[in-house]
Amino acid sequence: MNSDLLNQGLELMLAGMGVVFVFLSLLVAATTAMSRIVMQFQRGNASPDKEEEIAAITAAIIQHRGKRKTN
Repeated sequence: MNSDLLNQGLELMLAGMGVVFVFLSLLVAATTAMSRIVMQFQRGNASPDKEEEIAAITAAIIQHRGKRKTN
């Protein structure tokens, strides 16, 4: 009787872990697929003004570093 109960518990544990593993695998696959789809849409909408963005970011960093030194 005790062995039978232990076997049922192990079977239930393995079934539960299997279901969780399959669910998480599907979740990772779906997230990866959605990420790839979004990245393809983003490539089509890429702005040609990358140099202006880099210049603005650089200026903001320089200004931030200047403020930190004066404080």
